[in-house]
Amino acid sequence: MSRSINLLGGGYRDPSISPEGTRDTAALEPGIAKQNQRLVEDWAEKLYAESAENILQWAAEHAPGRLAVTMSMENTVLAELAHRAGLDADLLFIDTGFHFPETLEVADRVEERYPDLPLIRVHPLLRPAEQDAVYGPRLYATDTAAYNRMRKVEPLNMAMDPYAGWVTGLRRADSEHRVQAPALSLDQHGRLKISPLVTWSLEDTDAYIADRDLIIHPLTLQGYRSIGCAPLTFPVSEGEDARAGRVFADGKTECGLHE
Repeated sequence: MSRSINLLGGGYRDPSISPEGTRDTAALEPGIAKQNQRLVEDWAEKLYAESAENILQWAAEHAPGRLAVTMSMENTVLAELAHRAGLDADLLFIDTGFHFPETLEVADRVEERYPDLPLIRVHPLLRPAEQDAVYGPRLYATDTAAYNRMRKVEPLNMAMDPYAGWVTGLRRADSEHRVQAPALSLDQHGRLKISPLVTWSLEDTDAYIADRDLIIHPLTLQGYRSIGCAPLTFPVSEGEDARAGRVFADGKTECGLHE
């Protein structure tokens, strides 16, 4: 990959310009795209209020190809559900380079516990030091939207080529922005977007973790109820939305993965 730096006025590169090599997700094979469209038309309403187990059992039976289960490692519920459903899937973890050490430790433990679900660690094109050299230090603070785009959205887009769809951890209870989130939809590239936890509350999530002795992210026991990159994640107070402890770009309530 080229290391040339296209500087603007002697300063750092404009963060609206992504690193060389960035590309969008490859188009789906037309037959798969049409099948996905039909599945959403036929099933989205039926699955809207279904249980997580039923939604993933549906995915195991109907998805027209391998799925990606996106894991933030805040909890490991999706890995457990995918394992129990016998899902034909990989676990995708976006390693931004700015995670808490505890998050990386959870990822290692997930890889050991679920050998039937290969863990794919997705990395941005630039390492943190390279990003600092090209775009300036602390991009997460100077341009949070660009930081999220380059370290989360674009890497995930580029990793999604092999998959017919992806499984997300969206919950309607997480924030006002998500209160009507569907259990099944199409993403912007025509891939299935499957969200089995949409009807769950934080209490439901905690109960599932306790009942099945799942791996626990230690920071969730210290008030961190939605965990992203370390510089942009903080504990929340009692009664606050889980995502109140996350810092997003001005006017945003998401990092861009679900917009």
